[in-house]
Amino acid sequence: MASSVLHLLAITLCCSFLFFLSHAKSLPQPGHRTPNPNPNRNPNSKPSLLVLPVQQDASTGLHWATLQKRTPLTQVPVLVDLNGKHLWVNCDQHYSSQTYQAPFCHSTQCSRANTHQCLSCNSASKPGCHRNTCGLMSTNPVTEQTGMGELGQDVLGMHTTTLGSQLGPMVTVPQFLFSCAPSFLVQKGLPNNVQGVAGLGHTAISLPNQLASHFGLQHQFTTCLSRNPISKGAILFGDAPNNLHQFHNQDIFHDMAYTPLTVSPQGEYNVRVTAIRIAQQNVVPANPTSANMGTSGIGGTMISTATPYTALHHTIYQAFNQMFAKHVPKEAQVKGVAPFELCYDSRKVNSFPCVDFVMDTPNVVWKISAEELTVQPQSGITCLGFVNGGLNPKAAITIGAHQLEEKLVVFDLARSRLGFSTSLRSYGHKCSDLFDFTNL
Repeated sequence: MASSVLHLLAITLCCSFLFFLSHAKSLPQPGHRTPNPNPNRNPNSKPSLLVLPVQQDASTGLHWATLQKRTPLTQVPVLVDLNGKHLWVNCDQHYSSQTYQAPFCHSTQCSRANTHQCLSCNSASKPGCHRNTCGLMSTNPVTEQTGMGELGQDVLGMHTTTLGSQLGPMVTVPQFLFSCAPSFLVQKGLPNNVQGVAGLGHTAISLPNQLASHFGLQHQFTTCLSRNPISKGAILFGDAPNNLHQFHNQDIFHDMAYTPLTVSPQGEYNVRVTAIRIAQQNVVPANPTSANMGTSGIGGTMISTATPYTALHHTIYQAFNQMFAKHVPKEAQVKGVAPFELCYDSRKVNSFPCVDFVMDTPNVVWKISAEELTVQPQSGITCLGFVNGGLNPKAAITIGAHQLEEKLVVFDLARSRLGFSTSLRSYGHKCSDLFDFTNL
């Protein structure tokens, strides 16, 4: 009888221990906070395309996006920088999150971010201020100021899309790496509302590469920037040409032209322009050598959203302006409006000449329409929307945001090529027509 009681007691204690062990495993570990589950997410689904709404800032001509970040998810406005190395935000003001973590120095996360510099903050712990973390240098792409900040990780959310212009559910990256940059970096040059910069360059922890790595997306993203400051364009992460080719029963990717895409050691995107044509005539600088021109053309061309207008090396710019002016009535010319030098009375000009950037081969041409070519800084004044890049620019040509608007530009990193379309207006559409962002 006694042995039976002891046997029953042993079984009871064993079951209790197994229940306790199972329950303990389900609890969060010390120091780790799990983000709130997203009720809209299907854990078994794998997104093929992610969508980030983007819009132009009227005062600067630059483009900014609203990221969903932290726990609970909070809207964080950031500048879009095609060549930025990573996402950085100002954590000094109003950064509140249940899931923020600062990886220890020499951790795997620090190695992934390619930083081995240790950083310590002796004040009370908060996002951007911890001991024995790793430091990450961030850059304001407009002022080119730099500042050291703490490498952090937190939740990042983004909408999927599967059908036409409809947005799908939001998915999250639980431990997205970014930098808590010093607050002075957002104080000059950027749109007033932004709290940081979203870097899209080709580096390990840039926005596109972290999304591609986490969700298994194609290493590719597409921009479609709206020219209207009150309407939203989009950046699409993933293989947009094969997942969004039908738009209002039109294949908007069918006329894409492709040219080789190269990446600098800093992760910046470059293409090769062999000639510039105005009304089918080649522009030849007075001093080709100083403009980095070899026997095969103009040379290095960077693509940038941190530059609002296309900038040309001083010698190319002078030759371009002189030839352009020959195709517009001289009596229509008026005083320039900074930063533009060549301006006209809109009432006295019926049309402007077409401009072509001839890419790596003669049959691959980036056509710039009159709408993409010109700007109206004042009522009744139309200016050539190109600016003087000076004698020592980073690239002989920098294609700016204005010339990237209202067209599809595909950064196909898997195939090292850049695709670009004609203006969507030729289809009777705009970038703001791609998705319905009204409920965001």
